[in-house]
Amino acid sequence: MNKETILVVDDQVEVLNMLRRLLLKDYNVVVASGGEEGLDYLKKEPVAVILSDQRMPGMDGVTFLNKARKIRPESVRIMITGYADIEATIGAVNQAGIYQYISKPFEPEDLKQIVKKAIQKYHAVRNAESLQSELLKKNKELEEANLKLYKQFEEHLDLGNLIGNSPPMLKVLKLVKKVVNTPTTVLLLGETGTGKELLAKIIHYNSSRKDNAFIVQNCGAIPDTLLQSELFGHIKGSFTGAINNKQGLFEIADKGTIFLDEIGDTSPALQLGLLRALQEGEIKPVGSAGLKKVDVRIIAATNKNLEEEVKSGRFREDLYYRLSVFPILLPPLRERQSDIPDLVYYFIEKYAGRINKKIKGIDKEIMQVLMNAAFPGNIRELENEIERLITLADENEIITSDLLSPRFSQVEIQPVIDQHRNLKTAIEYLERKMISQALKNTKGNILRSARELGISRVGLHKMLNRHGINAESFKSR
Repeated sequence: MNKETILVVDDQVEVLNMLRRLLLKDYNVVVASGGEEGLDYLKKEPVAVILSDQRMPGMDGVTFLNKARKIRPESVRIMITGYADIEATIGAVNQAGIYQYISKPFEPEDLKQIVKKAIQKYHAVRNAESLQSELLKKNKELEEANLKLYKQFEEHLDLGNLIGNSPPMLKVLKLVKKVVNTPTTVLLLGETGTGKELLAKIIHYNSSRKDNAFIVQNCGAIPDTLLQSELFGHIKGSFTGAINNKQGLFEIADKGTIFLDEIGDTSPALQLGLLRALQEGEIKPVGSAGLKKVDVRIIAATNKNLEEEVKSGRFREDLYYRLSVFPILLPPLRERQSDIPDLVYYFIEKYAGRINKKIKGIDKEIMQVLMNAAFPGNIRELENEIERLITLADENEIITSDLLSPRFSQVEIQPVIDQHRNLKTAIEYLERKMISQALKNTKGNILRSARELGISRVGLHKMLNRHGINAESFKSR
């Protein structure tokens, strides 16, 4: 094991020789007969401990140790001083940052113990610096990894990556593009599992607020009293258990976006607080007499019919009108069947990549089953099924129909592909079927049918003429 180096500086040769003999057994001892010689050595080589006399001609000990500190700040500095030099010793503590001073005369064993502790301090400091350097390196690596993940996340949430080319989804995309860079409150409507939270993220991360917080809170997940504290914060002592002041999610989301899921499950008291936040940009922490200003964009979501909730008195009418400035209805999966293949391939790539499994593809029969399934759980149900299929599938194999969950075994397959061997006839078949179903649902009403199909009234008339469909015949059905 290499010995640590100690630099001894003194103008008296006999003192240098004595200290060298005392320390040479345990350390590599280097001697210098004055401050300049000591500084020259420090410029060339590192040392663990510097041991210097105070009274030396030319350059005193305080001056030397002060300059040594600038050259080798990691070295532990010890000064040997006489009783008459006490003021200089105090100056050395302040100016040169000495570790300890030794008064003359001294006991050899005392000096050896002081040097031993100085070496321990040197190692402790070096280890701390090494640890700090390693932590900084790891933090930098973590920041770079987080930045990479953030960029991937941001790319995934690009408007162009909103999966779906069906008429209902193109309508949603058109609305999102209109509202994304405005401060307008957005109300997302639709069944459970239609992707309301994902759409809220897409709106936030494509807006001017994307560099600030995006906060999610499910309003139906916790009791109302706790939800008020969670959203608006509270002050110490405002209720049992409030041992400290707490910042609410609205404050945390300042300059950003807060997504309030299941907004229809909130109580009248909470609704009043949300109304104040929407109207005035102010929140009132629980137990506080004062108000706090916040700049937060609210995106709310519900699977309930808020108009019915207002009529029944369970939801404030004024809050409903504030929230529904810009409503967006997300269609259920059964109304956007043509998007299912794109969603299936997206989820296959996602979950196969997550467990690093190579999948060759998916059986045509499975795709037909999924295309015709009801999916009461919507996209979430489809995603869960694909994750299950990826887990069950063999490496480098095609996903086969025997892996499907039992609930899909009763799905009736409409043999569109088998009956129509090319894309054109298959599309014509699907158009006729969807138009006929829409007319049946609306009893032949052209305007309502066009809305249900997500096309214009003029466009529907052209399709009726092309397919020879008589809308009047559906009025009597």
